[in-house]
Amino acid sequence: MLGVLSEQEIDRLLRSEAVGRIGCSLDGRTYVVPVTYAYDGQAIYGHTGEGMKVRMMRQNPAVCFEVDHMDSMVNWRSVIVRGRYEELRGTAAAHAMGVLMDRLLPLVPSETAGVPRDPQPSEVHRADVAGRHVVVYRILVEEKTGRFERR
Repeated sequence: MLGVLSEQEIDRLLRSEAVGRIGCSLDGRTYVVPVTYAYDGQAIYGHTGEGMKVRMMRQNPAVCFEVDHMDSMVNWRSVIVRGRYEELRGTAAAHAMGVLMDRLLPLVPSETAGVPRDPQPSEVHRADVAGRHVVVYRILVEEKTGRFERR
């Protein structure tokens, strides 16, 4: 049976997963990339190094975000979010990193793989492992839809 997820099922799926895909476009070019994220009911939070997706989203902040969960080929759920990319700085970035760490740290297998649990605003924009400036962002949710298949 194919169906439409309820608002509660959509929120539950967004809160339960840790990896989704951001889709952005610019000048007729579309780019989709997996990211780790956290969802607080209003926005999707993430952080990344400077690169193609950040350059594209700065110029065209209208983005799409997708997350799914597959138990099997005939038992799955998928959510699409349309929203606006927004870079965060200072205390807003520190808050976003706190939301991210609350969601992601329980999934990290070792202490050395994580970032500070309570980052200070001055710590948030340090360089990533490749030496790129870290960008903290949120996607402000404008529309959510979800589908499922169950057998």
